[in-house]
Amino acid sequence: MKLRNSSILISVLAMAGTANAAEVFNKDQTTLDLYGEVQGMHYQSKDESNQGDRSHARLGLRGNTQINSELSAYGRWEYEAKLNNAEAGDGNGQHTRLGYAGLKFGTEGGTFDYGRNYGVMHDVAAMTDVLPEFGGDSFETPDSFMTHRGTGMATYRNDNFFGLVEGLHFALQFQGRNDKTGSNRNLLGANGDGYGMSLSYDITDTLSAAAAFSSSRLTAGQKQHLNIEGDRANSYAAGLKYDDEALYLAAIYNQSYHMTRIGNGAAIDGVPAFASKSENLEVVAKYNFDFGLTPMVAFVQSTGKATAFDGQTVSGALKKYVAVGTNYAFNKNISAFALYQFNLIKNSEADKAIGIATDDIMAVGMLYQF
Repeated sequence: MKLRNSSILISVLAMAGTANAAEVFNKDQTTLDLYGEVQGMHYQSKDESNQGDRSHARLGLRGNTQINSELSAYGRWEYEAKLNNAEAGDGNGQHTRLGYAGLKFGTEGGTFDYGRNYGVMHDVAAMTDVLPEFGGDSFETPDSFMTHRGTGMATYRNDNFFGLVEGLHFALQFQGRNDKTGSNRNLLGANGDGYGMSLSYDITDTLSAAAAFSSSRLTAGQKQHLNIEGDRANSYAAGLKYDDEALYLAAIYNQSYHMTRIGNGAAIDGVPAFASKSENLEVVAKYNFDFGLTPMVAFVQSTGKATAFDGQTVSGALKKYVAVGTNYAFNKNISAFALYQFNLIKNSEADKAIGIATDDIMAVGMLYQF
């Protein structure tokens, strides 16, 4: 059986859609910006689980207020609605992506915030998560420890190392336990207390490097029902990127333990939901032409191993593909894209049984953002 920039702070606070935010309030040193996007996208694939409409809409608010000359406060909320659900649906397509509040301590003291935010592992993963679709998905999953968006994140960030080292940025993060009954979480979305750190350095104006690690306690339910040996889920990542506004190149490498999901994440046929160890590699390249066209290519590979319930060690590809496509920006608000994902995992009924994708996917869509 096979298994299947000037700083990090700015990149996290100014994710896609915020660059074109509209100011809706500005009074007494308090501002409020509104931003959002609507994406119409369709998947074409032989795999029924990756076939059909994938459209969504997002709306966000971002506020800042000056408390005194050395202290300011900020907050952000972002909501998403899936557009492929029936109007009489159960509402599962609507959710809060981000929601946090924090304080900024002068120009060199850094920031501290708490709420639903990005985990520090995303500070590295964001380097290759730059395509309209695909990429950035070898080890990142929302509500999977500190790899992506998650709940209960307390984060301190500092640029230029308190003003002492230009271009050196770091983040410290703690995540509280999330496994309460009634919180709409299953074993895959649960986590114990965790901590992490990221570090990045701007080597030149166009070249930067980053590294991150995180460690989270596994919950009692995860250890009992998912056949996980050990007490913690750990992850380590490093990345390098080159960006001169026209040419963009980036590569990341990650090792994760009890953290990368196997296929659909269900413990099927004696295989646990998380790989005991995974190695993940992502490489991306794109070029922005002056007239709005951006061709792009990405390679993503995730390999893992796990101990089955019968004690047998199994290993293989969790994900492996090449994505090729292009994006055309009509202006800063509207763009169209088409990408084709060439799946490099051989068609296997064993892979399909545990939810590992083995078919190609074509994604086409348009994005309007403000």
